[in-house]
Amino acid sequence: MQKPTRISSYVHRLEPEGPMRVPGFIFADDELMADMEGDVFRQLANVATLPGIVHGALAMPDAHLGYGFPIGGVGAFDPHQGGIVSAGGVGFDIACGVRTLLTGIHKDRVISSGKALADLLYQNVPAGLGTKKGLTISSKEMDQMLAQGGRWAVGRGYGTRSDLEKTEEGGTAYGADPGAVSDKARKRLDRELGTLGSGNHYLEIQAIQEIFDENTARAFGLRKDDTVMSIHCGSRGLGHQVATEYIRLMVQEAARQKIRLPDRDLACAPIFSDTGQQYLGAMRAAINCALANRQILSHLAREAFETVFPDARTSMLYDVCHNTCREEVHEIEGRKTRLFVHRKGATRAFGPGHPDLPLEYSQSGQPVIIGGSMGTSSYILAGTTEGMHISFGSACHGAGRGMSRKQAVKKYPGRQVIDHLQKMNIQVRGHSIKGLSEEAPEAYKDVSRVVEVSHNSSLARKVARLKPLICIKG
Repeated sequence: MQKPTRISSYVHRLEPEGPMRVPGFIFADDELMADMEGDVFRQLANVATLPGIVHGALAMPDAHLGYGFPIGGVGAFDPHQGGIVSAGGVGFDIACGVRTLLTGIHKDRVISSGKALADLLYQNVPAGLGTKKGLTISSKEMDQMLAQGGRWAVGRGYGTRSDLEKTEEGGTAYGADPGAVSDKARKRLDRELGTLGSGNHYLEIQAIQEIFDENTARAFGLRKDDTVMSIHCGSRGLGHQVATEYIRLMVQEAARQKIRLPDRDLACAPIFSDTGQQYLGAMRAAINCALANRQILSHLAREAFETVFPDARTSMLYDVCHNTCREEVHEIEGRKTRLFVHRKGATRAFGPGHPDLPLEYSQSGQPVIIGGSMGTSSYILAGTTEGMHISFGSACHGAGRGMSRKQAVKKYPGRQVIDHLQKMNIQVRGHSIKGLSEEAPEAYKDVSRVVEVSHNSSLARKVARLKPLICIKG
């Protein structure tokens, strides 16, 4: 495998060789490059071989080994040039993402009521591996939820219309096809809708510790020492099942279409094929499931927060998805071109003036929410004009794992993690001691370094740093 060549302080290039159709680009400094497994570069080169890919296969600063695509991988495909859609290039937790809500409550008040608030959030917000404490909905309502997403949830009293204005695509992924979602996938959502899940999913109360860009922070409603509430979760078992089933179908479709796959995990189908269209319909339905899920969880968390702080006025900053394939218009060689942009563990980061942004963010660019590991800082960034050209308006999505969950469990016992967080004055509540071990802060890369590279390479610019005060884990 060839070594990437540095083309600037924060960008490295994999030259096309063999079946690669385009180069690979890695956004990283020297330390992050050294931490990236060689397999990340191999996976990036494999992505660059897929039909219809344009410009380059991209790896964000938090990139690490994934399924087919590296996690932190971005690739855009032109349907009129034989472009494909890949279920592995989207991922298993379809539309896993983060939403952040403003509270207007000073951090000192939260700290003084921290135990009571943490206990109430833990009781109010269902979480944990295999939890079945969510909603039971009829088959008809399931179809409506899969078609409407966040709009369905708001229509049933979970949140407000103003929440939808601050959610990607207004809270609904259009083009969803509930009929393309199998009965097995639907059954896997039984009583999981409105639950947080496990793994790296979380609910955090965070203090705005540092402001980097006063004007943008003002536009976003961020004030130093106020608190925000962030929720990280996805489409639960339904999204995982959609990915599992369509990867299997795409292996067969790729063979029929005579698409050479350097890795079976890159199973794909031409966008205009029946399999490609069915997957897009099912994937968009799973996006709607994730958006509805976060909308319900927001409502439950708001209820708990406003019980402790009746004067709180929680409002949406933004909701961003990871693990999607979006149909978007981007400029390629001077021409506006409709592309299908895969973001696998990467965040959409549209720059100022983009027509899809809410009016109040038109001048600043899209809020980009970067979740840290448990116990470390998270960040709010903003999309840039430059990023629209160099990364299809994409940025990193978090710290990125530095060690496997199995390694973390061996090295960081759960009780030790709890004690460590308590010494940092962070209230933590977890549904699994093993889960806390797996998500130990030291198991992840340095999120601040990842954000610095994102900022310095103009993928997105820094606006604010957040410090965790309360963390609820599955």
